Amino acid sequence: MHELLVVSLAGIVGIGVVCQWLAWRIRLPAILFLLLAGIIAGPLTGWLQPDKVFGPLLFPLVSISVAIILFEGSLNLKFDELAGVAKVVRRLLSSGVLIILLALTPLAHYLFGFPWDLSLLFASMLVVTGPTVVGSMLQTVRPCAKVANILKWEGILIDPIGAILAVIVFEYIAASGSTGHTLLVFLNSLLVGCGLGSIAGYGLGILLRRHWIPDFLENTTTLGFVLAIYMVSDLIQPESGLLTVTIMGLWLANMKSVHIADILDFKETLSLLLVSGLFVVLAARLDFSQIQQVFWPALLLIALLQLVIRPLKVWVATFGSSLSWSQRLLVGWIGPRGIVAAAVASVFAHHLKELGYQQASLLVPLTFMVIIGTVVLQSITARPLALLLGEAAPPARGFLIIGANPVARTIAKVLSDNGIAIRMTDQSWDNIREARMLNLPCFYGHPVSKHAELHLDLSGLGQVLNLSSHTDFGSLINAHYLGVFGRNKVFTLSIAKLEQSERLELADQYQGDLLFAEGMSFGKLASLISQGASIRTTRITEQFGMGDLYKEYQLVVPLFAQDPAGRLHLFTAANKPQVRAEWQLISLVSERIVRSDGDSETSSSGELE
Repeated sequence: MHELLVVSLAGIVGIGVVCQWLAWRIRLPAILFLLLAGIIAGPLTGWLQPDKVFGPLLFPLVSISVAIILFEGSLNLKFDELAGVAKVVRRLLSSGVLIILLALTPLAHYLFGFPWDLSLLFASMLVVTGPTVVGSMLQTVRPCAKVANILKWEGILIDPIGAILAVIVFEYIAASGSTGHTLLVFLNSLLVGCGLGSIAGYGLGILLRRHWIPDFLENTTTLGFVLAIYMVSDLIQPESGLLTVTIMGLWLANMKSVHIADILDFKETLSLLLVSGLFVVLAARLDFSQIQQVFWPALLLIALLQLVIRPLKVWVATFGSSLSWSQRLLVGWIGPRGIVAAAVASVFAHHLKELGYQQASLLVPLTFMVIIGTVVLQSITARPLALLLGEAAPPARGFLIIGANPVARTIAKVLSDNGIAIRMTDQSWDNIREARMLNLPCFYGHPVSKHAELHLDLSGLGQVLNLSSHTDFGSLINAHYLGVFGRNKVFTLSIAKLEQSERLELADQYQGDLLFAEGMSFGKLASLISQGASIRTTRITEQFGMGDLYKEYQLVVPLFAQDPAGRLHLFTAANKPQVRAEWQLISLVSERIVRSDGDSETSSSGELE
């Protein structure tokens, strides 16, 4: 038994990692691969049997995992992001939930023959839209900021609401329809969840703000807080823990002077592991014979949910809002179900069968069919729909350029002239004014300030060029944006070599990839430009290659290369793109060699100062 548990746990983790990697490579939601892997590992091959492997620990582990996932999701919710969409989100969580319940309850009753109370339970479980699935889908679809914020807030906040609704209906069923008991459960769940979650969030925030918890214990302490508060909440009022940990995360995310970046990174990693494992485990418990029983009615339910119920919910919730018709249509199309619906269905189906509801066993295959149907359909169609409606953010291929000094303006102008999206940022108003005179998009202010977090538009930008002349300032920028864009997306100029430079050299994790060439510092680049070097764009052909360019000039420093598809490739100290025919090469050149035949090369140059 011990060996079986070890092998199963290792296999689940390995399968989860492979599925997440495949999703990243193919740019599809990971849930598709996780569900497929779970079905192969469970019903098809019989290799993974969760009930046998985990025994009575299975459903407690599922519940705790969902609590951690919801807490991590709520840490991403900043009230500042609600500006302009708060009213819409409130309606989606109120009137929108009511519409789902009123529509799905009779459908479940007449399509599957469920009794009314079981139909209401099924409808309450499908109220949720799944924050983990929505998050991965938003990364693929890349809608405009307003649509993305609405879907993100709805996905995270509606999960505990759906779970609480399911708990209330379940308690009603267990209590044989006592209305007073149901009302008491609802009020107690709301009071315990909001009250205990607020107290726990505020208390942990104070400990973090006053640095009473050492840095190396912050992540462990936070995880311990989440588990302890979830346990206490469920002891006071059963099944209220999900709401409690969500409220706790909201408090932490919105308290002033509480730095949760490291905690968020840790929780994102942990949640990714838990989501991967949960989907594989729960999918492995599916029974194909039960799916065959409900297959065609379930397809009709999915079609009505996608084409009628979800759009109706969104159109009611967005009536009179500032959203355009295209934004409303896109929000109405995206609403996949995810891990919380699957986990709640599995837990309650298990308990209801013990209460004598034999049809409860159909809740799990039905819920998984809705998850698979909505995710597959929306994964295939959401991005094309966003592009068709004009509500998709541009591909993140552009550059955030740190600094608007003469060197940065020269490079930015050439990139912009070649159709590359850029946005410059600087704290010097004089530099910003000069950049705006060249029609270069700019942000005036500190690029890691609170103001920048709210107002610096990063749409269409996926990389950073740190061209600041201030070394210490630049290191702060690198450290911040390495966490925003990723380690292979932040590029910086080399630091000039000084005596005893090891004492002054930045650690590798804060430096970013070195731009252009080893030793190409800001000072050297500025010096070359001031001495007459220019940045030129040259078309490479079969007749005129890189070697010919080097023969034309005494100095050639390749900076960028643009392929025929318009993608820009950077030259760095560690990476030299292989420039081919029909590519555009952007390089710094100086002191042209005069040839005896008097031929001259014509090419475009950027601004020089």
